Formats: sequence, structure tokens, C-alpha cells
Amino acid sequence: MDADRGRIVIAIDGTAGSGKSSASRGVATRLGLRYLDTGAMYRAMTWHLLLNGVDVLDVQAVARSAEYAAIGSGTSPELPTISLDGDDVSQEIRSDVVTAAVSPVSAVPRVRELLVARQRAIIGRGGIVVEGRDIGTVVAPEAELKVYLSADPSARALRRSAELASTQERNLATVEQALRWRDSYDSSRGTAPLSVASDAVCVDSTAMSLDEVIKAICALALERMAKFAG
Repeated sequence: MDADRGRIVIAIDGTAGSGKSSASRGVATRLGLRYLDTGAMYRAMTWHLLLNGVDVLDVQAVARSAEYAAIGSGTSPELPTISLDGDDVSQEIRSDVVTAAVSPVSAVPRVRELLVARQRAIIGRGGIVVEGRDIGTVVAPEAELKVYLSADPSARALRRSAELASTQERNLATVEQALRWRDSYDSSRGTAPLSVASDAVCVDSTAMSLDEVIKAICALALERMAKFAG
């Protein structure tokens, strides 16, 4: 089973604020796998555009500038890293200005083409947990395990507010409104919209603790690996 563990690709997609990052890192850590946060790559691309004064609503300008972004992504679940032109930008990509601009940037076809190619190169032969919004449908459609993680909008808003509480004040209703807008935008965009893969396992984390979510996904992964080994 160790050999199968080294090859498995676990794709975790889901709505904004559903807990994908924490769950994905937890699963990768417990199973001894690598981890890739594709959302951080789109945020790093957005930061590159903002630094260079590119109008993120100008599709052609975004596509041109995206060619010059050198984005690096570490795969350690314990200490994931994201860099732009060799500089660590893990703090910058979580800023409000990036959050407000990342959706239109991630909808640009050339941006997705460039980053999907990079993501597939990192995935390689497997042994990795990959999180995002189009992993099971576009990036890794052959993944051995696909999970679609969701939660009630009010529960997601509460979690997201708690994440932000240490650095900035957030009105719960405002956070929920922003999450609902992101859901709508990501689900309706023309390029790689957020959707549930036909063979994905849907996990509703509304009433689950993080540990319960991690255990559930790990159980599914071990089940798949045992099946392959058999």
C-alpha cells in the first residue's frame, strides 16, 4: 500500500470558506503526502498583476502580463510556501486587495492555461493532495479520489470570520455576502467553473469538526488505496 500511497492523487474541490485548505493539509500530513494549494497560485498571479499596475478587468492585459509571472509553490503540508519572482508572498496574497481581485483574474483563460500546466507538473506521478475549485474536473480529472467539500454559507462565514479575527474586524453578514458572491461568480464563469465532478464524493462539513472532516477523507483515501493494492 505504501507504493500506492506514493502515487495517489487526492483532489479536493469546494466552495469558498468550506475548509479546503485546513482539511487538505491535515489529510496530506496524516497520509504522508505532498500538498498543493492551487488557490494560492491564482492569488500570487493576482498580486503580480497588481504590482505591475495591470487592470485585472482587462483580459488581454492580464493575459500578456501573466506570461512574466514566476510563481513557485512549495508542497510541504506543514509549511506550505508561495513565491513570486523568488520572493515569499504568503502574506501579501491574503490581503483584501488581492481577495477582491482574484476572481476575475482566475477567470482569464490564459491565466488558467499557464497555472494548470504548472499544477500538473507539480502533481507529476502523484503522492499529493491538491485543493482548489477545478481539480477534479480540469486539473486532475484522473485523480484516484475526488472530494467536493461544502458547508452551509452561514457556517462558512462564521469560520472565515474567525480566521480573520486576529488581524481585522469583519461583520458576519458582510463575510457571508462575500462568500455567496464568490460562489456565484466561480460557478458561472465561462472558464473552468466551480462544479462537482461526476465521480466526486460530496462531504458537507457544516456539522463536522475539522478533525472529523480529515478522518472522513483519510478513510476514503485508504479505502481507494486498498482497492488498488488488491
